[in-house]
Amino acid sequence: MTSFIFVTFQFSIIAYALVSGVFLAFSDFIMRSLAKTSESGGVDTMQIINREVFRWVFMALFIGMAPVSLAIAAYGGFVVGNEPGTLLVLAGVVYFLGCFGVTVVFNVPMNEALAGMDASSAEASDYWTRTYLPRWTFWNTIRTAASAVSAALLLFALLWMTQNQIQPV
Repeated sequence: MTSFIFVTFQFSIIAYALVSGVFLAFSDFIMRSLAKTSESGGVDTMQIINREVFRWVFMALFIGMAPVSLAIAAYGGFVVGNEPGTLLVLAGVVYFLGCFGVTVVFNVPMNEALAGMDASSAEASDYWTRTYLPRWTFWNTIRTAASAVSAALLLFALLWMTQNQIQPV
């Protein structure tokens, strides 16, 4: 394994864990807190959060890890092989599908629907309580788990490879 691959894996473990931590905060207490505010307050705050998330480091990590995850999976499947290669494939695929894919298919459409609503309207209130809070939080929890599992799988693969001095096949 080259130094570049080794450092890339270490960075990726940290990035997966950081992304998971952000999502965990939302599933653990941010969404519950927003649910306890007035409905218009929760909607308005989430609309602001959804706009601001594009301006920070989180989005670079979150989106940047999608192609990196595919590269990790390809490296594991085509270069490393065996058990650590399988862990690498799983780490990349779990993040790409369980975190990035879930975001694109489920969370983003809900965010876009919420963004187009007047926070003080009855429509927004109904959408917020009946649809957005339960569904968005459920899919966010899936993203949390996927990111954490990817970090763990990549860590285990890296440890396996370094402890056994496994060279690419």
